[in-house]
Amino acid sequence: MDISIDIIRELCNNRAMIWTGHIVRRLRERGITMDDVRNCLMTGDIIEQYPGDYPYPSCLISGKTVSGKALHIVAGIGQGRLWCVTTYFPSDEKWNAGDVRRKER
Repeated sequence: MDISIDIIRELCNNRAMIWTGHIVRRLRERGITMDDVRNCLMTGDIIEQYPGDYPYPSCLISGKTVSGKALHIVAGIGQGRLWCVTTYFPSDEKWNAGDVRRKER
């Protein structure tokens, strides 16, 4: 079953979010704020689905920081919550223009 952006936004609006230790470390390392993550979730689009992820199905969301910089977030849904797993700035080496399609290897 695919995750819908509407469910992600509803969980984000309701603050039904879990911030994993991994994403918290990445926020600090990369200078990304929780507001940046929320903005990306509320305005971005799902670009990849990972239905087989453990412990919950997850997806990759492409959006923007509060200041308009491209941002990617991996998040899953389980136990009625949005699990924020990791976040990063997409690199030109791995992503095509628009940051929504991986480059061919």
